Amino acid sequence: MAATYKTQTQTQTQTQTQQAAVAPTGVSLYARFALAGAISCGTTHGSLTPVDVVKTRMQLDSVTYNKGMMGSFKQVIRNEGAGALLTGFGPTFIGYFLQGAFKFGGYEFWKKTIIDQIGEERAIENRIGVYMVASGIAEFIADIALCPLEATRIRLVSQPTFAKGLVSGFNRIRAEEGVARGFYSGFTPIVFKQVPYTVAKFVVFERASESIMKKLGGDHDSLSERTLTGVHLTSGLIAGFAAAVISQPADTLLSKINKTSGEGPVMARLAGLAKELGFRGLFLGLGPRIVMVGALTSLQFGIYGELRRVFGAGEGVVIMKKAD
Repeated sequence: MAATYKTQTQTQTQTQTQQAAVAPTGVSLYARFALAGAISCGTTHGSLTPVDVVKTRMQLDSVTYNKGMMGSFKQVIRNEGAGALLTGFGPTFIGYFLQGAFKFGGYEFWKKTIIDQIGEERAIENRIGVYMVASGIAEFIADIALCPLEATRIRLVSQPTFAKGLVSGFNRIRAEEGVARGFYSGFTPIVFKQVPYTVAKFVVFERASESIMKKLGGDHDSLSERTLTGVHLTSGLIAGFAAAVISQPADTLLSKINKTSGEGPVMARLAGLAKELGFRGLFLGLGPRIVMVGALTSLQFGIYGELRRVFGAGEGVVIMKKAD
């Protein structure tokens, strides 16, 4: 029998009656999605700062850091001390806190907006397109907030003597290079990295979740909270692996272009860097990044799902498969 689909906004409380009575709507609802996304992204990216430091060093100085992830960890500790592994923690946490708010909150908002514009039937038939457009728009907006802090993070990691921390590094870049060149010279590569990454992340997550729940014989309404957490973690891990590979070349270029101030048009500099690195060079640091992004994405979706329930926001706008 043909499969059907339904689009719904779910909130999970003790009973459906209570749910209908207290479920948040409008700005209150999307603010909860945004806060849950901000916390999940800020804490996960912040906790993986040591892995990101090593990954960035491998990308920027592959001659020195050429002994793999574990070997490079040991090199950083031996040469600079264990504290170097936390370089850039401040801009990482704050930058991805802001990005997570716009990304997750925006994803839910744009999904609902698209469904309202095209109607449920068309959304059902084209749910992958809905996921792609909603996540792409949300990430583009999120990157505007993230870019200055990501530029500061990379400068601190690549040039340990550049500044003592977030505030001094941020102010030095602004004073010496200005807002556009200092903070947004990497905007094009960060969009090229983050938008495909986020689109792959949400599309793969949604499809993996749907497949797993189908195998379990349930959906968001019928599965227990513990089971849903497992679904979120597993789907997030799969999504993270896919997103890491897709976005790796742009991630390498982003690290390279933010290492120094540079001169000339951004696109010309990117083309030059890509030619200089070659195909193999664009995938420098892929190993540690797969580890980092896989773990990070899994934890993000796990934390995000839990916080949505804690905040009373439920599962958000869900396009899910149902059997007739």
